[in-house]
Amino acid sequence: MNIYHWISLLGGLAFFLYGMNVMSSSMEKLAGGKMEKTLRKLTSNKIKGVALGAGVTAVIQSSGAMTVMLVGLVNSGIMTLEQTVPTLLGSNIGTTITAWILSLAGISSTNVFVSMLKPENFAPIIAFICVVILMASKNQKRRDVSTILLGFAILMSGMTTMSAAMQPIGQVPAFRQMLIGLHNPILAVLFGLVFTALLQSSSAVSGILQALSLTGLLTFGTTIPVIMGLNIGSCVASVIAAIGTSKNAKRVAAVHVSFNTICTVLFLTLWLVLNSIFHFSFANEAVNPVWIAIIHTTFNILGTLLLLPFTNQLCKLASLIVRDHKNRKHNKTVLLDENLLTIPAFAVNKSFEVTKRMGDIAKQAVVQGVDIVHNFDEKKIEDVLKLEDQTDKLEDELENFIVKISKEELSDKELKKVYKMLHTIPDFERLADHAENLTEIAKEINNKSIKFSHGTSQELEVLYEAIDDIVGRTLNAFCDNDLTLARSIEPLEEVIDGMINEIKSRQVRRLQNGNATVEIGFVLTDLLTNLERVSDHCSNIAVAMIESEAETYDHHEYLNNLKREDASFMQQYGDFRKEYTIDNGVENVPVESTPVES
Repeated sequence: MNIYHWISLLGGLAFFLYGMNVMSSSMEKLAGGKMEKTLRKLTSNKIKGVALGAGVTAVIQSSGAMTVMLVGLVNSGIMTLEQTVPTLLGSNIGTTITAWILSLAGISSTNVFVSMLKPENFAPIIAFICVVILMASKNQKRRDVSTILLGFAILMSGMTTMSAAMQPIGQVPAFRQMLIGLHNPILAVLFGLVFTALLQSSSAVSGILQALSLTGLLTFGTTIPVIMGLNIGSCVASVIAAIGTSKNAKRVAAVHVSFNTICTVLFLTLWLVLNSIFHFSFANEAVNPVWIAIIHTTFNILGTLLLLPFTNQLCKLASLIVRDHKNRKHNKTVLLDENLLTIPAFAVNKSFEVTKRMGDIAKQAVVQGVDIVHNFDEKKIEDVLKLEDQTDKLEDELENFIVKISKEELSDKELKKVYKMLHTIPDFERLADHAENLTEIAKEINNKSIKFSHGTSQELEVLYEAIDDIVGRTLNAFCDNDLTLARSIEPLEEVIDGMINEIKSRQVRRLQNGNATVEIGFVLTDLLTNLERVSDHCSNIAVAMIESEAETYDHHEYLNNLKREDASFMQQYGDFRKEYTIDNGVENVPVESTPVES
């Protein structure tokens, strides 16, 4: 036994942990969007909740990541505490899939095909194939799958290295003494708890136990309490994630700790009592990787079956542990909880939902702002100001959160969504700003008792309809990711620009004819400028959507090409001009404006 064996053990552990991290993060990246949709289907059905928890955790290979995400979902108001309990119980079952994969290390056979199932035989082949694909292929999905398998190969190679290094280390007297000490069940539970808390991964500790079991030094009597302890240790991630969150989010962590602690106390007591009565002969027999997987899975399944009928009681216990302060309101729900970053794909989708909500608020502000100009009501002005304030806050929260998301590893699909949000959030915020400006114009019109001529009022009526149309189209296109609808925004924006130019020209004629005053002209120009800006921002949002999908990010070049070469653009432009005509029979001047290159 020498220093090189310890170095080999540390190297094997490093490969093992790194491979697990690569495999887990790549699975999250590949399945994140689908996983989010699956979680949204979660109902009050407990069995379905357990199945979903087990399935999602098996996919992402981390019960810690799953529970941290659940804390974030509750803190963001997406899920209730009651919904998370079956999912938490299921995540304990799902995390045992890693142990079954690693149990392949215990295979022993002279058959060539069976031997190929051993990690030291198939891991190098998988690694070689995956590296070739990563170097040669540009298909993102193929590369993602190859990265998952490469992580798996690295993990299994680390497992093999650890197992080889532990053979001579197992003969070290101090190491043997440590294992003898673990015959004390309380010490064994504490060892599993502390070791898992340090590594923050029950799957990693389970893998290390499986590697250690190949030395023949681990017994059933030692392993069973250690596995019970590692389940409690896996709760550390959720406890840390719950710091600074709402009461219900803290209760998710409390449920997780309570469930695993209760299961450990009950089953450890049962094990000790039964062993003292029946003196199980297998307790002192050496355990192997397959049996560790069986023990881990059985313990978690039995614990889930035992406590699943008592999910309401677990929630009440969590409420006792995390009490509501008297005379103090519940913590405010956080729209974008940083725990959602545990699974970046989920964080992107949640951000997109909040952006859609921001867009809807901005639309409401514009519609109400226009209505106040048309039908002045001072009471409604405060509503518009509140909506504008909401968009300001959402802009700050979204931009800060999206910057954090952008530092994570994202798929091409998620990167497109991030680009789209970064380029549309400021425009949604500016829509609300212009709505606020409209209320100021409305107050000026009311305070100065300004009356537009009959012809101007009719022209503005048509313009208001077009503004309502373009804002509605923009929001619907963004929310539904409807590119066809998005392509109709620019032709309508050009028509609105033409209408505004024509209204300004007619107002000049009225001034020249003595049918309007300069003061009315200034107010009208201010009104038209803000309405034009509204349509401009709608155009920006639509173009950002189209560019993100086409991956062409030259805004001006896209618009110029669109107006020069797109036949459907000219067709839609003509249709909108017919729909929104401002000829009123009083000052009928043909609108000569045509789309111009930006």
